[in-house]
Amino acid sequence: MQTCAKSMIVIERDTHRILAKKDEKTRLPMASTTKIATAITVIENVKNLDMEVTIPIQAVGVEGSSIYLQNGEKLKVIDLLYGLMLQSGNDCAVALALTTAGSIDGFAKLMNDTAKRAGATDTNFTNPHGLHDDNHYTTAYDLALITAHALKNPVFAKIVSTKKYEMPWKGREYNRIISNKNKILGTYEGGDGVKTGYTKKAGRCLVASATRNNMSVIAVVLNCGPMFEECRDLMDYAFSTYKMVDLSQIVNEISLPVDNGKQKEVGLTLNETAFYPLKEDEIKDINYEIDCEKSVVAPVKKSEEKGKIEFYLKNQLLFTKKLYTIKGVEPTTIVDKLGDIVKKWNG
Repeated sequence: MQTCAKSMIVIERDTHRILAKKDEKTRLPMASTTKIATAITVIENVKNLDMEVTIPIQAVGVEGSSIYLQNGEKLKVIDLLYGLMLQSGNDCAVALALTTAGSIDGFAKLMNDTAKRAGATDTNFTNPHGLHDDNHYTTAYDLALITAHALKNPVFAKIVSTKKYEMPWKGREYNRIISNKNKILGTYEGGDGVKTGYTKKAGRCLVASATRNNMSVIAVVLNCGPMFEECRDLMDYAFSTYKMVDLSQIVNEISLPVDNGKQKEVGLTLNETAFYPLKEDEIKDINYEIDCEKSVVAPVKKSEEKGKIEFYLKNQLLFTKKLYTIKGVEPTTIVDKLGDIVKKWNG
């Protein structure tokens, strides 16, 4: 798909399937989309987000976008997170980093640990705000993975989908009211995140997300002038081309012979859905393979793991799910065995 972005990707959030891409593994600066990693790192490392913190002098007057924090002002961590993600406050980023790790370098290490857990392999963070540093970079692909990881957290998901937020303002008779800079929330059906960014070096950057018809997508554009328009087009393409299909529905009945049991066999099931984004003409190319024991010996408990099922799109492995027994099977007793003998005698 054509795009004016220097690098872009669209993925389905849960499976990470790539739905569209361009130079998605090129290392680039990403400006304030950095704050996606900042926010989830804080959320995962600070136990009490309602903890009140005192704003340090290092967080006052930070270059770039700001919510104008004051030295000694007291705010909750959650307030700073909203200031970080809605207003893109660089001052909030510094305050949160120092609160979480005690230093910018220490927090950058935590951010890089977060990125690795998300599956990112071509990312290096040196600061929490995204102001330019030659050693501060990511790729569209990595940024999509970090975002997918972050959106699993309900606190993060709530923050980035919020259009306006109100918080205290020291020395004023009124509160701060901050508005989300992400126009996707108000202009795109199903839009639910995530973060804008801009520096001269990085250009305009956007990570957008939306959910429709049981499918959630993440679109990333780096160094893209019409970033909102491009992300809307990319997500439109994803939603019109792919549909979420529950692959568990195509699986035939699976059963295992039971030795020494009151029932001769026991059924197996996935115990969960197995959704995957597919084009309409790909559904016919889905197949699966069963890997389980040849038989089981009673007693068998309900929901015992007894194997796995692998789903393929042609020859490409999509994912593997575990198989569990549908019900329990009691072992045969002496009485049962005598009864079988009598039945045989009676022909």
